[in-house]
Amino acid sequence: MTSEQAPAGFDLATPSGRLKTYADYLWNDHAYLRLGFQNAHWISDELVRTNQPWPHQLAAWKARGVKTVINLRGGFDASFHALEKDACRRLGLEMVDFTVTSREVPSRERVLGAKRLFDTIAYPALMHCKSGADRAGIMSVLYMHFRKGRTIREAMDQLHLRYLHVRQGKTGVLDYTFERYLQQGEPAGLSFLEWVESPMFDPAGMKADFRAQMWGSLLTERLLNRE
Repeated sequence: MTSEQAPAGFDLATPSGRLKTYADYLWNDHAYLRLGFQNAHWISDELVRTNQPWPHQLAAWKARGVKTVINLRGGFDASFHALEKDACRRLGLEMVDFTVTSREVPSRERVLGAKRLFDTIAYPALMHCKSGADRAGIMSVLYMHFRKGRTIREAMDQLHLRYLHVRQGKTGVLDYTFERYLQQGEPAGLSFLEWVESPMFDPAGMKADFRAQMWGSLLTERLLNRE
């Protein structure tokens, strides 16, 4: 269960501290953009992927049966994290921090950790990053493969423009990770997990080989300013 202590700098115990936290969340975390748009998609009957939820949205998800909230952002000293921890504590939701990056090939430990996560959490669950597009996307691929038994080729549909994922930008390294498996591991007769555990799996090498398109990087890094 989540801790009751808010991150340093965000005191939710006083009206002025709570106001300061919400102000930071509203503007610095661009939360005003998420008041009317959650980028929410149930990808199975037990898991919904979204962008960063407001506390009142978490209450609505609790009313719909959600038991666990998975934060993929990290941000342990940020206003969003303080508000999310506080809301989960008050609502009786289990909050799990599982930090994922959107411009790196996931490490072997991170992939194996994702499998353990999906095997052990209480469902129904909500999984989110900031925009619900990239980190939520790669984790949804892993969920669909490890828990639902989809092939990697099928599960890669979770990294799609319909979820606002832009594969042509630097965030396309997430797609490239799975494409390398299809080019390298699958023809060798390896399951995805066997490939990840083999010497073939080289996150640093894959990142070095990946090339984003200029217009895609402009979109994700400048216009959308993706986290």
